[in-house]
Order: sequence, then C-alpha cells, then structure tokens
Amino acid sequence: MVEPNKMHVRIVAAIRQIPRGKVSTYGAVACGAGYPGAARQVVGVLHRSLGLPWHRVLGAGGEVKLRGDSAIEQRLRLESEGVRFRGRRVDMKAHEFRFARR
Repeated sequence: MVEPNKMHVRIVAAIRQIPRGKVSTYGAVACGAGYPGAARQVVGVLHRSLGLPWHRVLGAGGEVKLRGDSAIEQRLRLESEGVRFRGRRVDMKAHEFRFARR
C-alpha cells in the first residue's frame, strides 16, 4: 500500500508539469503520477492544495467538469493561455499534455 503523503506529493508534481497552454485529464494526471485509476485522488489533491494550475486539469475527453462561476473561471484562464474550445470541451488534439512514460 502507498502512503497517502507520497501519493499527494507525486500527484502535485505531475500537475505542476503541465505547461501553460496545455491541459490534461484527472485520469492522465493519476497515470503520470504513477497511480493509474486514481482520478478521484487527483480531484482530492486539487481541492486540498493551493498554488497549483488547477485550471489545466479536466474531465475525460477535455470536458470542464466544474459548474457555475468555477467553470467560467476555468474556461477564461485556459483561453487566456491560448487553449481553444469546442463547446464545453477543450480541443485535446491541439492542447493535450502527454506525460512521459514511467
């Protein structure tokens, strides 16, 4: 079993790798941190951490999963970085960040 603090540190490190103008999904961040299937833990880390580029992490297929003002803020932040949308989804072909294979 992985100690929770180690998981938290590795997820934070993966999120920090996503550069300006790129996005990733909760599931891809989990895989990039070495924890495939831990998308919910990525959500938890984002809720508990400050100073992360939270707006660069999306739901499967590039969908903005937040609602209300938070969804608007996420979209505006991404658009300010040059990220293009198709409806509620980011153009993942153009903007998806790929983590190095572990």
